[in-house]
Amino acid sequence: MTLHARDVSWARGGSLVVDGVTVEPEPGRTLGLLGPNGSGKSSLLRVLHGLVRPTAGWVTLDGEDLTRVGRRRAARTIASVSQHADTEVDITVRDVARLGRIPHRGTFGGDAKADEAAVDRALAHVGLTEHAERLWHTLSGGERQRAQIARALAQEPRELLLDEPTNHLDIRHQLELLDLVCALPVTTVVAIHDLNLAAMYCDSVLVMQQGRVVAGGPPREVLTAPLISSVYGVEAEVAWDERRGHPVITYTRSR
Repeated sequence: MTLHARDVSWARGGSLVVDGVTVEPEPGRTLGLLGPNGSGKSSLLRVLHGLVRPTAGWVTLDGEDLTRVGRRRAARTIASVSQHADTEVDITVRDVARLGRIPHRGTFGGDAKADEAAVDRALAHVGLTEHAERLWHTLSGGERQRAQIARALAQEPRELLLDEPTNHLDIRHQLELLDLVCALPVTTVVAIHDLNLAAMYCDSVLVMQQGRVVAGGPPREVLTAPLISSVYGVEAEVAWDERRGHPVITYTRSR
Protein backbone atom coordinates (compact mmCIF):
# COMPACT_ATOMS: atom_id res chain seq x y z
CA MET A 1 0.00 0.00 0.00
CA THR A 2 1.03 3.62 -0.36
CA LEU A 3 -0.36 7.15 -0.48
CA HIS A 4 -3.53 7.20 -2.59
CA ALA A 5 -6.16 9.79 -3.48
CA ARG A 6 -9.59 8.72 -4.71
CA ASP A 7 -11.94 11.15 -6.47
CA VAL A 8 -10.59 14.12 -4.52
CA SER A 9 -11.82 17.65 -5.08
CA TRP A 10 -10.74 20.81 -3.32
CA ALA A 11 -12.26 24.27 -3.54
CA ARG A 12 -10.30 27.39 -2.64
CA GLY A 13 -11.84 30.83 -2.51
CA GLY A 14 -15.04 29.46 -3.98
CA SER A 15 -13.26 28.00 -7.01
CA LEU A 16 -12.72 24.29 -7.63
CA VAL A 17 -8.97 23.88 -8.11
CA VAL A 18 -8.85 20.08 -7.86
CA ASP A 19 -11.77 18.32 -9.48
CA GLY A 20 -12.39 14.59 -8.98
CA VAL A 21 -8.77 13.43 -9.20
CA THR A 22 -7.61 9.89 -8.45
CA VAL A 23 -3.91 9.26 -7.80
CA GLU A 24 -2.61 5.73 -7.25
CA PRO A 25 1.19 5.71 -7.62
CA GLU A 26 2.94 2.38 -7.72
CA PRO A 27 5.12 1.77 -4.65
CA GLY A 28 8.73 2.66 -5.27
CA ARG A 29 7.99 4.38 -8.58
CA THR A 30 7.98 7.99 -9.78
CA LEU A 31 4.71 9.60 -10.87
CA GLY A 32 4.86 12.95 -12.68
CA LEU A 33 2.14 15.59 -12.44
CA LEU A 34 2.08 17.61 -15.64
CA GLY A 35 0.02 20.53 -16.86
CA PRO A 36 0.21 24.27 -17.49
CA ASN A 37 0.28 26.88 -14.75
CA GLY A 38 -2.97 26.88 -12.82
CA SER A 39 -3.87 23.33 -13.74
CA GLY A 40 -4.00 22.20 -10.09
CA LYS A 41 -0.70 20.34 -9.66
CA SER A 42 0.48 22.21 -6.55
CA SER A 43 -2.99 22.12 -5.03
CA LEU A 44 -3.19 18.37 -5.54
CA LEU A 45 0.15 17.93 -3.77
CA ARG A 46 -1.18 19.93 -0.81
CA VAL A 47 -4.18 17.62 -0.62
CA LEU A 48 -1.96 14.54 -0.82
CA HIS A 49 0.23 15.85 1.99
CA GLY A 50 -2.75 16.49 4.22
CA LEU A 51 -2.08 20.23 4.42
CA VAL A 52 -5.69 20.82 3.34
CA ARG A 53 -8.72 18.56 3.55
CA PRO A 54 -10.43 17.65 0.30
CA THR A 55 -13.97 18.96 -0.06
CA ALA A 56 -14.87 15.61 -1.62
CA GLY A 57 -13.22 12.23 -1.93
CA TRP A 58 -10.48 10.96 0.36
CA VAL A 59 -6.74 10.45 0.74
CA THR A 60 -5.44 7.26 2.31
CA LEU A 61 -2.08 6.14 3.66
CA ASP A 62 -1.70 2.37 3.65
CA GLY A 63 -5.45 2.11 3.25
CA GLU A 64 -6.28 4.34 6.23
CA ASP A 65 -7.94 7.73 5.88
CA LEU A 66 -5.13 10.28 6.14
CA THR A 67 -7.21 12.46 8.47
CA ARG A 68 -7.16 9.60 10.99
CA VAL A 69 -3.45 8.94 10.75
CA GLY A 70 -1.51 10.52 13.61
CA ARG A 71 0.50 13.59 12.69
CA ARG A 72 3.78 12.06 13.84
CA ARG A 73 3.23 8.87 11.86
CA ALA A 74 2.29 10.85 8.77
CA ALA A 75 5.32 13.12 9.18
CA ARG A 76 7.63 10.12 9.43
CA THR A 77 6.16 8.66 6.26
CA ILE A 78 5.51 11.64 3.97
CA ALA A 79 7.99 14.39 3.12
CA SER A 80 7.44 17.27 0.74
CA VAL A 81 9.35 20.10 -0.89
CA SER A 82 7.38 23.10 -2.11
CA GLN A 83 8.29 25.58 -4.82
CA HIS A 84 8.89 28.51 -2.51
CA ALA A 85 10.41 27.02 0.64
CA ASP A 86 12.04 29.80 2.64
CA THR A 87 12.92 30.85 6.16
CA GLU A 88 13.31 34.24 7.83
CA VAL A 89 15.78 32.78 10.34
CA ASP A 90 19.31 32.75 8.96
CA ILE A 91 20.29 29.19 9.82
CA THR A 92 22.96 26.96 8.35
CA VAL A 93 22.45 24.37 5.63
CA ARG A 94 23.01 21.62 8.21
CA ASP A 95 20.31 23.08 10.42
CA VAL A 96 17.90 23.14 7.48
CA ALA A 97 18.55 19.44 6.93
CA ARG A 98 18.19 18.77 10.67
CA LEU A 99 14.59 19.99 10.49
CA GLY A 100 13.82 16.72 8.72
CA ARG A 101 14.62 14.81 11.90
CA ILE A 102 11.92 16.48 14.03
CA PRO A 103 9.29 13.74 13.39
CA HIS A 104 11.76 11.15 14.72
CA ARG A 105 12.17 12.84 18.09
CA GLY A 106 10.03 11.80 21.01
CA THR A 107 9.23 13.51 24.29
CA PHE A 108 12.76 12.92 25.54
CA GLY A 109 14.49 13.68 22.27
CA GLY A 110 15.77 11.24 19.71
CA ASP A 111 18.87 9.31 18.78
CA ALA A 112 21.41 12.08 18.19
CA LYS A 113 23.86 9.82 16.35
CA ALA A 114 21.15 8.48 14.06
CA ASP A 115 19.94 12.02 13.42
CA GLU A 116 23.38 13.29 12.45
CA ALA A 117 24.05 10.25 10.27
CA ALA A 118 20.79 10.84 8.41
CA VAL A 119 21.65 14.52 7.95
CA ASP A 120 25.13 13.63 6.68
CA ARG A 121 23.68 11.21 4.14
CA ALA A 122 21.12 13.74 2.98
CA LEU A 123 23.69 16.48 2.50
CA ALA A 124 25.96 14.12 0.59
CA HIS A 125 23.08 13.05 -1.66
CA VAL A 126 22.44 16.63 -2.79
CA GLY A 127 26.09 17.64 -2.97
CA LEU A 128 26.05 20.09 -0.06
CA THR A 129 28.44 18.42 2.38
CA GLU A 130 31.09 21.10 1.85
CA HIS A 131 28.48 23.83 2.30
CA ALA A 132 26.94 22.45 5.49
CA GLU A 133 27.95 25.45 7.64
CA ARG A 134 26.98 28.14 5.15
CA LEU A 135 24.14 30.46 6.13
CA TRP A 136 20.82 30.39 4.28
CA HIS A 137 21.03 33.98 2.99
CA THR A 138 24.36 33.27 1.26
CA LEU A 139 22.91 30.47 -0.87
CA SER A 140 21.80 30.74 -4.47
CA GLY A 141 18.26 29.76 -5.42
CA GLY A 142 19.47 26.37 -6.61
CA GLU A 143 21.46 25.76 -3.43
CA ARG A 144 18.41 26.63 -1.33
CA GLN A 145 16.36 24.14 -3.31
CA ARG A 146 18.95 21.43 -2.74
CA ALA A 147 19.06 22.25 0.98
CA GLN A 148 15.29 21.82 1.22
CA ILE A 149 15.53 18.50 -0.57
CA ALA A 150 18.24 17.46 1.90
CA ARG A 151 15.78 18.28 4.67
CA ALA A 152 13.18 16.02 3.06
CA LEU A 153 15.72 13.20 2.60
CA ALA A 154 16.90 13.49 6.21
CA GLN A 155 13.31 12.78 7.18
CA GLU A 156 13.81 9.29 5.66
CA PRO A 157 10.30 9.19 4.21
CA ARG A 158 8.54 6.43 2.32
CA GLU A 159 6.49 8.91 0.28
CA LEU A 160 8.08 11.97 -1.32
CA LEU A 161 6.07 14.87 -2.77
CA LEU A 162 8.01 17.38 -4.87
CA ASP A 163 6.63 20.59 -6.36
CA GLU A 164 8.81 21.76 -9.25
CA PRO A 165 12.06 20.54 -7.62
CA THR A 166 14.17 21.54 -10.63
CA ASN A 167 13.24 25.24 -10.40
CA HIS A 168 16.34 27.43 -10.01
CA LEU A 169 18.66 24.56 -10.99
CA ASP A 170 20.95 24.54 -14.02
CA ILE A 171 20.75 21.60 -16.41
CA ARG A 172 23.51 19.61 -14.73
CA HIS A 173 21.89 19.87 -11.31
CA GLN A 174 18.43 19.16 -12.72
CA LEU A 175 19.71 15.85 -14.06
CA GLU A 176 21.69 15.04 -10.93
CA LEU A 177 18.71 15.77 -8.71
CA LEU A 178 16.28 13.66 -10.72
CA ASP A 179 18.84 10.84 -10.95
CA LEU A 180 18.99 10.95 -7.15
CA VAL A 181 15.24 11.10 -6.61
CA CYS A 182 14.49 8.25 -8.99
CA ALA A 183 17.14 6.05 -7.35
CA LEU A 184 15.64 6.47 -3.87
CA PRO A 185 13.66 3.55 -2.42
CA VAL A 186 10.57 5.73 -2.06
CA THR A 187 7.32 6.43 -3.87
CA THR A 188 7.60 9.85 -5.48
CA VAL A 189 4.96 12.20 -6.85
CA VAL A 190 6.58 15.15 -8.60
CA ALA A 191 5.00 18.18 -10.25
CA ILE A 192 7.18 19.18 -13.17
CA HIS A 193 6.92 21.57 -16.10
CA ASP A 194 9.59 20.16 -18.40
CA LEU A 195 7.97 17.43 -20.49
CA ASN A 196 11.30 16.04 -21.64
CA LEU A 197 12.49 15.63 -18.05
CA ALA A 198 9.18 13.94 -17.24
CA ALA A 199 9.65 11.59 -20.20
CA MET A 200 13.18 10.76 -19.05
CA TYR A 201 12.52 10.16 -15.37
CA CYS A 202 8.86 9.41 -14.64
CA ASP A 203 7.53 5.86 -14.72
CA SER A 204 4.05 7.27 -15.29
CA VAL A 205 2.44 10.68 -15.64
CA LEU A 206 -0.88 12.38 -14.98
CA VAL A 207 -1.70 15.38 -17.16
CA MET A 208 -3.91 17.98 -15.49
CA GLN A 209 -5.96 20.77 -17.01
CA GLN A 210 -8.24 23.11 -15.06
CA GLY A 211 -8.08 20.88 -12.00
CA ARG A 212 -8.93 17.65 -13.79
CA VAL A 213 -6.85 14.73 -15.04
CA VAL A 214 -7.13 14.57 -18.82
CA ALA A 215 -4.65 11.75 -19.43
CA GLY A 216 -2.58 9.26 -17.50
CA GLY A 217 -0.18 6.39 -18.07
CA PRO A 218 3.42 5.79 -19.23
CA PRO A 219 5.04 8.86 -20.85
CA ARG A 220 5.39 7.01 -24.15
CA GLU A 221 1.63 6.58 -24.36
CA VAL A 222 0.54 9.90 -22.89
CA LEU A 223 2.90 12.51 -24.32
CA THR A 224 1.57 12.70 -27.85
CA ALA A 225 1.60 15.70 -30.17
CA PRO A 226 -2.23 16.03 -30.14
CA LEU A 227 -2.35 16.00 -26.32
CA ILE A 228 0.44 18.57 -26.02
CA SER A 229 -1.34 20.81 -28.50
CA SER A 230 -4.66 20.46 -26.69
CA VAL A 231 -3.34 21.01 -23.16
CA TYR A 232 -0.46 23.45 -23.70
CA GLY A 233 -1.60 25.21 -26.87
CA VAL A 234 1.68 24.61 -28.73
CA GLU A 235 2.65 22.51 -31.70
CA ALA A 236 5.10 19.73 -30.94
CA GLU A 237 6.78 16.74 -32.52
CA VAL A 238 7.34 13.61 -30.45
CA ALA A 239 10.03 11.12 -31.44
CA TRP A 240 11.17 7.92 -29.73
CA ASP A 241 14.81 7.82 -28.65
CA GLU A 242 15.77 4.17 -29.12
CA ARG A 243 19.12 4.51 -27.37
CA ARG A 244 17.74 6.17 -24.25
CA GLY A 245 14.35 4.50 -24.29
CA HIS A 246 12.08 7.51 -23.85
CA PRO A 247 10.17 10.08 -25.94
CA VAL A 248 11.88 13.29 -27.04
CA ILE A 249 9.71 16.35 -27.60
CA THR A 250 10.55 19.32 -29.80
CA TYR A 251 8.41 22.40 -30.16
CA THR A 252 7.55 24.63 -33.09
CA ARG A 253 8.55 28.22 -32.43
CA SER A 254 5.60 30.61 -32.29
CA ARG A 255 5.46 33.13 -35.13
